[in-house]
Amino acid sequence: MRLMNMALPIVKNTINEMIKNHLTSFEKLETFKIADIGCGSGPNTLLFMSEIIDTICNLSKQNNNHSLEISIVLNDLYKNDFNNIFSALSSFYEQLKEKYGYEFSQKCIISAVATSFYERLLPCKSLHFVHSSNSLHWLSQVPENLDNKGHIYMAKECLPTVFDAYKNQFYKDFYSFLNKRSQEILPTGRMILTLIGRSILEPSSNDCCCIWELLAQSLLDMVSQGLIKKEDVDSFNLPLYTPYNDELKAIVMKENSFDLEKIEVYKCNWDPDDDDEDYNNIFDQKKSGEKVVKCIRAITESLLVTHFGELFLDKVFKIYAEHIDDHLKMEKTKIINLTICLRKK
Repeated sequence: MRLMNMALPIVKNTINEMIKNHLTSFEKLETFKIADIGCGSGPNTLLFMSEIIDTICNLSKQNNNHSLEISIVLNDLYKNDFNNIFSALSSFYEQLKEKYGYEFSQKCIISAVATSFYERLLPCKSLHFVHSSNSLHWLSQVPENLDNKGHIYMAKECLPTVFDAYKNQFYKDFYSFLNKRSQEILPTGRMILTLIGRSILEPSSNDCCCIWELLAQSLLDMVSQGLIKKEDVDSFNLPLYTPYNDELKAIVMKENSFDLEKIEVYKCNWDPDDDDEDYNNIFDQKKSGEKVVKCIRAITESLLVTHFGELFLDKVFKIYAEHIDDHLKMEKTKIINLTICLRKK
């Protein structure tokens, strides 16, 4: 939710600018086609769609009520709970009817494609706008031949080969993503992509690695208590990469299908409800730690269950919360979010 709110003004301004100035005359445009990449299955999916529909409806009012059809394609892996989304669509359409009227609600068509966003999703030149939030830092796979014992991601103590392996996998995946989307987006179409990154070129900076190294330490604590095997921790690595903005620029330039319009960098605290920038300000580290762990558990639980099984999860996340608490007493480490705006050549 926090990531989407940061990028939402850019999304709205971009759609306004596209329709008014660069895409085609509003009167000739019949359907505005959107893809939401890595959509998830929670309420934020419908919230994003609602905001986009509001934006386009307001444009319609400014153009003699010439209302566009809106085609929204949702994408995520096949394991995503699309049934949860589709079950909510009935009430979503009812809300559209109440807000905009029956005729407008019938012009909003929502569908889904369940596959990896590193593959082709849609027909050639079928999209005006692509959005992705909180997805593209996830890799298509864990880097191959990774010798990373005692860690689950990049860390200061890792071998240089670990950093290279993660970087190379991200370059391969992000290049593939750009190439596949370039075939699906119309000329002058746009993409707005928001992902977790890092603030400096150094790949082991705290703002991208610390939160995962504390999880690794929690798993090793479980090893010391005889609750899991060390070889299981040694063989577990997260399939993600948090890039520096210059790395994104380099891949965009090399792939050469898009013009880079802007990159916005946002910094926020680990605790989504802690907006205070003053480290000296008193806050409840324990409650903040619990919120952080809740967020991390939501995005890592399925990976951990697949590798370790379900029996130890409550215990490891309890230990993890203690490590987070201890860290927050010393430092309010930031999460770095990057929003990249691209125009199809």
